[in-house]
Amino acid sequence: MSELDMAPIRPEEEQLIRKALVRMNEQAWGIAIGLLLGVGLLLATIILVAKGGELVGPHLGLLGIYFPGYSVSYVGSVVGFVYAFVVGYAIGRTIGAIYNRLVNAMLI
Repeated sequence: MSELDMAPIRPEEEQLIRKALVRMNEQAWGIAIGLLLGVGLLLATIILVAKGGELVGPHLGLLGIYFPGYSVSYVGSVVGFVYAFVVGYAIGRTIGAIYNRLVNAMLI
């Protein structure tokens, strides 16, 4: 028997392999979406502060209603990063969990 000859895979084994391959890593999705939102808000805030002007980011400043401590400033950009990362992590984790449940339901 050569290395290329393999025993046939049973249907149960194939289903287990398929289930393992299509599952998402919830934590990885949470971190990815969290970083995307966090860095996005951080950069948007820093760009507005660096641009300067008389009235800096009035619309972005409204996020302070939902993110206590956030303001359109350098310190506020770090505070906003933390809040946006937490929200993004929760969103990514939820997307991964829902996807995994749907995949499990379809492959059973």
